[in-house]
Amino acid sequence: MSRLVVVSNRVGDPRKASAGGLAVALGQALQSTGGLWFGWSGRVVEGGTPGEGELHLGHAGRVQLATVDLCGDDHRSHYLGYSNGVLWPVFHYRLDLADFDAGYVSGYRRVNQMFAHKLASLLRPDDVIWVHDYHLIPLAAELRAMGCRQRIGFFLHIPLPPPLILAAIPEHDWLMRCLFAYDLVGFQSQADLAHFSRYVGHEVAADVLDDHTFRAFGMTLQAQDFPIGIDVEEFAGLARSRESQDMRRQMQKEYARRRLLLGVERMDYSKGLPQRFKAFRQLLQHYPENVGSATLIQIASPSREAVDAYASLRQELESLSGAINGDFGELDWMPLRYIHRNVARRRLPGLYQAARVALVTPLRDGMNLVAKEFIAVQDPQDPGVLVLSRFAGAAEQLAEALQVNPYDISRTAETMQRALQMPLPERQERHQALLRRIREQDVHWWCQRFLSALHGHTAC
Repeated sequence: MSRLVVVSNRVGDPRKASAGGLAVALGQALQSTGGLWFGWSGRVVEGGTPGEGELHLGHAGRVQLATVDLCGDDHRSHYLGYSNGVLWPVFHYRLDLADFDAGYVSGYRRVNQMFAHKLASLLRPDDVIWVHDYHLIPLAAELRAMGCRQRIGFFLHIPLPPPLILAAIPEHDWLMRCLFAYDLVGFQSQADLAHFSRYVGHEVAADVLDDHTFRAFGMTLQAQDFPIGIDVEEFAGLARSRESQDMRRQMQKEYARRRLLLGVERMDYSKGLPQRFKAFRQLLQHYPENVGSATLIQIASPSREAVDAYASLRQELESLSGAINGDFGELDWMPLRYIHRNVARRRLPGLYQAARVALVTPLRDGMNLVAKEFIAVQDPQDPGVLVLSRFAGAAEQLAEALQVNPYDISRTAETMQRALQMPLPERQERHQALLRRIREQDVHWWCQRFLSALHGHTAC
């Protein structure tokens, strides 16, 4: 059996309790082949030499862990500048927030070249390499330039925008050419795959051999949608933990006379949080029976605090939450509980179980696994309702959720009201269908399906 090599921006240890479902799934695949997981160490060495970083080797069971440090200049240009200052906003359709500083792309290329050089020294001829996410798009091209001929796959965890938005990146043609160095490229959704097909057909005049096969630059590429899932059993196990059960009991006691709406995500402009707060305000205005009885709890964990766009978003949310609480709050009821800090993963299932409605309403998202986590831990006899943005990647799979356009504030408020008023039989029917699908298409299904296609077998 060929050894699996996983390459990602950050390396996880699947043995740790804090490891998420993705780390667990990748860890299982790596353990079965005695694999290698390679990526950034998370350390920034100020004063270091650009394009150079110390390699650290370790083990997690049968898995070899290899990490590389970044110097300050490389971290600023590759990670903060190009990856999160250009690719992240553009791929989430926010051209207005992109910083197209010409110096960033050189750092992005330099770090990918360094990663390729460090990784190549660890590779075996029959390895199968799986590269993850937007930080590492050029990695296969750099490896090929060094003579690597192993099968290499790439999975994009964030959305791919339509061709005209993608073409706004000054180096978009170079980025897309780099993708053709992979044998297989995976996207989260059919919509992302369609955007890629249209781009390569129009911008680079690729030969579209079939729905999943493209030829350009003398190279043939397979591309397909592989919607990522969660480890349903692992997350359901977390729901039975003491921390989770304590959280559920605490919330049910504290809000015994309230119906909870819940949002959980990172603080990010892609998540649609201001629009969600405004929709909740309209819920209280247009459906006054919710005043005093409905409470929105919004967890927005800190993210990229030094970036101006995130600081502005935080100020806007604090202003909106303060205004809503000031206008509608009573002495014994605060309508909106806005919490800007992390909540331990082991406590989240209990929070999901206490909620009547989950609001997962991003303006654009690759998948959004919170939607699937909420479904996984609901009581089948009395489940909560999922309100889901049609612009989340999960919307293609989760058709039984109440889907909304988060830009349409009034209709979103109407849907919140519908979710709060939904009869038990309808809630049960929708939840049963959603739970069946996330069980069938879990993270292990996703992993096996991608690796089967990467090995040259037909993905099922």
